[in-house]
Amino acid sequence: MSLRDYVRKRRLSETPEPRPGKLAPTTRHLPIFVVQLHHARARHYDFRLEVGGVLKSWAVPKGPSLRAGERRLAVEVEDHPVSYAAFEGDIPPGHYGAGHVDLFDRGTWKAQGDPESALKAGKLEFELNGSRLQGQWKLVRTAMSGNKMQWLLIKSRDAHARDATADDLLDEPVAKSVDRALPNKPKSSVDSSRMPKTRARDKSPRNDSIRKLAAALPGASTHAVPDRFRPELCILRAVSPEGEGWLHEVKWDGYRLLASIEKGKVALRSRNDLEWTKDFPTIVHALKTLSLDQAQFDGELVVLDAKGQSDFSALQHEIKVGGTGNLSYLIFDLLAIEGINLTQCRLADRKTILDQVLARRPHPALALSKHVIGHGAFVFEASRKQGLEGIVSKRVDSYYAAGRTGDWVKAKHALSDDFIIVGMTKPKGAREGFGALLMARRVERNLEYVGRVGTGYDDAMLQRLATAFKPLVQSSPTVRLPAHTPLKERDVTWLLPVMIAEVAFRGWAKEGLLRQASFLRLREDKDAVDITSADTEEGGDKMKEDAGKKSKGRTATGATHASAKITHSERLVYRSARISKGQVAAYYEAISPMLLHEIGRRPLSVVRCPDGADGKSFFQKHYAKTLGKNVDAIAIHEADGGEQKYIAVHDTAGVLDLVQMNVLEFHPWGCASGRPKQPDRLVFDLDPAEDVSWKEIVRAARDVRARLQDTGLESFVRLSGGKGVHVVAPIASGPDWDEAKAFCRAFATAMATAQPERYLATASKALRTGRIFIDWLRNGRGATSVASWSLRARAGAPVAMPIQWSGLDRIKAANAYDLTKALEAFERGVQPWQLSEHPSQKLPKVASAD
Repeated sequence: MSLRDYVRKRRLSETPEPRPGKLAPTTRHLPIFVVQLHHARARHYDFRLEVGGVLKSWAVPKGPSLRAGERRLAVEVEDHPVSYAAFEGDIPPGHYGAGHVDLFDRGTWKAQGDPESALKAGKLEFELNGSRLQGQWKLVRTAMSGNKMQWLLIKSRDAHARDATADDLLDEPVAKSVDRALPNKPKSSVDSSRMPKTRARDKSPRNDSIRKLAAALPGASTHAVPDRFRPELCILRAVSPEGEGWLHEVKWDGYRLLASIEKGKVALRSRNDLEWTKDFPTIVHALKTLSLDQAQFDGELVVLDAKGQSDFSALQHEIKVGGTGNLSYLIFDLLAIEGINLTQCRLADRKTILDQVLARRPHPALALSKHVIGHGAFVFEASRKQGLEGIVSKRVDSYYAAGRTGDWVKAKHALSDDFIIVGMTKPKGAREGFGALLMARRVERNLEYVGRVGTGYDDAMLQRLATAFKPLVQSSPTVRLPAHTPLKERDVTWLLPVMIAEVAFRGWAKEGLLRQASFLRLREDKDAVDITSADTEEGGDKMKEDAGKKSKGRTATGATHASAKITHSERLVYRSARISKGQVAAYYEAISPMLLHEIGRRPLSVVRCPDGADGKSFFQKHYAKTLGKNVDAIAIHEADGGEQKYIAVHDTAGVLDLVQMNVLEFHPWGCASGRPKQPDRLVFDLDPAEDVSWKEIVRAARDVRARLQDTGLESFVRLSGGKGVHVVAPIASGPDWDEAKAFCRAFATAMATAQPERYLATASKALRTGRIFIDWLRNGRGATSVASWSLRARAGAPVAMPIQWSGLDRIKAANAYDLTKALEAFERGVQPWQLSEHPSQKLPKVASAD
């Protein structure tokens, strides 16, 4: 046991972490353990056990799981002094492990046998006695990765095992009873006067002067910009545009960074919505010094060299070593300031306000990305002489709109672009890792092969990529290889299309393949859904031409669609989210293949909202000719012997006809139109009281799944887009509605009887407090439930989203997916489940509940 590595990696005179020293005498008889939540460059949990006078330590990226048998990666790191068990606080930027450290749990532990011998042998079984973590656990050594040993941390099956993860426990308090077993909190060796201070926000909740300037701009409003707004993107052009209608900025070589301030609290995100707040504390601190109550910024995270030019290699190194002190945030757009929405204001006006905001309280880590109006060719040539990558040109009078609208274009001096890695070939000769990478881009919703890239890798990159590819290997081809390429599908190791590479090349061969391509770098800040043919020079020019044909007041989505005419497409349907009827139509047109799996050729009830989601709405289930020529009528015999015609659709055109008639929600029957008397799916709607936490709802969903498995039924989970979740089980068509309803009623009643403190099987609002109603009533004849991928007529445009059971832990609410996120998931090829996966499940027999 040695603390040499601990001391070597730290400048202990400049960090508040404790110096190694002897443990003060205590009365404890058992060794201690501690778990700390470390908000470093990559958020993780540090798991530490006292062994041989030090804390043996492991970094656990996802944190411990309390589910019996679930394995969590634990990477062994350097030993820490025992005094570290009491450490909480901030490790300053630029230091090893920079970031905030919180205490997650602490207590005592007991090994089975000698712990030092067990660790040496690679398997340690032990018992924890903490506030949050208790019972039996295992640490099992698996392999060496680089110079670090990897282990698995596993919860054993005992009375303390439950359906929870470390993140689920964060709201639970750490008991004070174990504090006496731990060393005193160390005194910091750092002069507190040297630590960076954050200027307090203005006492006034808003900066009135800047707010008044913003509110006076044409187009300004008080409509809230979504917290997780989508960024505007560029298209690629061979040359920069000319004319006074364009402004030109440097194309910075860094990572896109989106920043929000809400009630003075700063949040940072990547362009593909990764949470980066904890990764870059210097930028968070810098933005706090602006003393703003509310704002939303768009810019680039960079490291600047002595000439003021961005250096991407230096940026990667800075992030890798955890030294964030040299980072700069170059801001080029302002979406909102002190409650004023600027997205519908001219870009030039937005940048004027942004300049004033940054000039009021200058900070060395923040700067305005300056621009020149007009003279595009001159600016482009000047950037070449300065050795810059290129420039970004933007329409002076453009609004801020998500995605590629043609208002922002980029021009580069050297040909390079981003492509999706879809496969690799075997290495030859002395080379290790792989031979060449196969690249693709997305054309509409398909992947198109663009060629191989076999150069540009050093040994370290070969090793890094080969390791990263291991969990992405798949057996089926990711793309179709063109007939003219000599490469055979059997010679390729195919990969899931999720990683992005920037590639330099000398143009395009006549077959549409990259010519003389060379690997430049991974683009870990980008999402594969963004890599489309529209981002190439040719595709970009086409988008530019199309954009030029539209009026200045255009919306992000036009009025014509492949299958229907949508009138008044510019009318806002979701006012707070600024989503128009045209955008709703575009969403349903895009995801219709998935939606039709749920609703195609089934009787439907729909929710129509003539005045938008915020206005009055009504259900409609009976067919009318006014609904559109592509909407079907299904004749169903009623119980009284009569016949009624119900709504149905069978294709995208029918869906869009209903959207034209202001339909937002689709609610199918649980049967096919050809068998209206025989249900083929069961739905349990978990409807919580207002005081039930999301964690309890997730737990209930898993409980319903487990109980259904006990009856022989596999099920799926869907976020309702409202408060709860739906557990859906397909069954073989055959039983009638009375049999299905009897089973569902008996099932819900049994769960409520077994756990009356958590569940109830009646719809009574008076009895709902603190409990979840297992709504089984959606399984009767004529009853419906919302379809997967359907929008909900609620603020924010939430979607009833099907997800995998394994992904439920990462969801934070039943309305976690809105129109934008659902569309992005679809475009990434996400297909969480389809009810056809278990079509032959038989409905269990139960006695009638009546």
